[in-house]
Amino acid sequence: MQPAPQPQDYAAFAGELEALRADLEARIGASAHAHLRRQARWGRLCTLLGYATAWLAPNPVSAGLIALGMSARWTIVAHHTSHRALDRLAGVPKAETSKGFAHGWRRWLHWPDWLEPAAWDYEHNKLHHYHTGEAADPDLVEEQFEQMRVSRAPMWLKYVVVALLAVSWKFVYYAPNIFTLYRREQARKAAQKEFDPTATQADVNLVKAWSPFHPEGRAFWGRTVLPYVSLRFVLLPALFLPLGTQAALFVLVNSVLAELLTGLHTFIIVVPNHAGNDVHRFDRPPTDRAEFYVRQVLGSTNFRTGGELNDFLHGYLNYQVEHHLWPDGSPLLYKLAAPSVREICARHGVPYLQESVFVRLGKMVDIAVGNTSMPRSATMSKAERRAAEREEAHGLESASAG
Repeated sequence: MQPAPQPQDYAAFAGELEALRADLEARIGASAHAHLRRQARWGRLCTLLGYATAWLAPNPVSAGLIALGMSARWTIVAHHTSHRALDRLAGVPKAETSKGFAHGWRRWLHWPDWLEPAAWDYEHNKLHHYHTGEAADPDLVEEQFEQMRVSRAPMWLKYVVVALLAVSWKFVYYAPNIFTLYRREQARKAAQKEFDPTATQADVNLVKAWSPFHPEGRAFWGRTVLPYVSLRFVLLPALFLPLGTQAALFVLVNSVLAELLTGLHTFIIVVPNHAGNDVHRFDRPPTDRAEFYVRQVLGSTNFRTGGELNDFLHGYLNYQVEHHLWPDGSPLLYKLAAPSVREICARHGVPYLQESVFVRLGKMVDIAVGNTSMPRSATMSKAERRAAEREEAHGLESASAG
């Protein structure tokens, strides 16, 4: 383990970041709500145009539009809403806040997806965001691909596995993984056991998670698989039966293709956010807010930012550094804050990573197949910083006395 690049003054670094957020949010106001609603409209428009043309013939354009609508609904709308991005704003309908979005029967109206909203909230909003780069982080690529990293399989086969996973990861791995982790957390709470961060990454048996003959599998099928498959691949194509059996079949084919395309799209914009030989991982949790801020910058990377279309296509995940600094912020906040955050990091000597999503994808794949590794780094705890301050003060006193 090596010392990570870090600011000389943690408190000053944290103070500047918090002052920046307070200033921007005061100026943004209700614009954050309007901005997120606009992204939601763009996503719905993609979905509408996709299905409006999907019955004509199997084609990548219709499938791509459906896929983009699905991606935007997750990465922009559901993501930021579940993080409470609009909860503090006056006049926002409950259905657009974390307390109402995708709850109960509204799940299939607000966010029809493989991902169980409550399970994703636990896995992503809690485990991932507050254990970023630690062993308890369920999205730590280096850990998730450990078996393949050390495997003696030929390199070409490893690349094939990553490619196959890229189009299927959402339903093959991610959905059952978060569902199982959430059920384990519910069982822990019911048993009134202490939370053990080292146990959250215990291997999830995907065979059991998918098997209808296992309790975990039956729960997953009942709450996710059957409802989602019925909606996406039965009900929606059936709506086109008045146009003929062939029209409904074409919609089904385009729906299946869209599922693979949205898998590929989200794999590219989601998975590389915290992986690479220049992204740090850590052996313990942060001890205070200042250390948390340092960790989030060191353990995250941005993609190319700026431009409405560019940001939309990236699902606003291109502002990953800003999002991890302030998980409950709005996409508009991240967009406006990015230049200043980069400047603050540069002034305090904290590396701020930003590269093309495809460059970052390549670095993530290198981690997955075992070509490179992430640096294990140490930041300064609150106690260590106080000890260093006392030692420095004592040194100054000694120098003055001399």
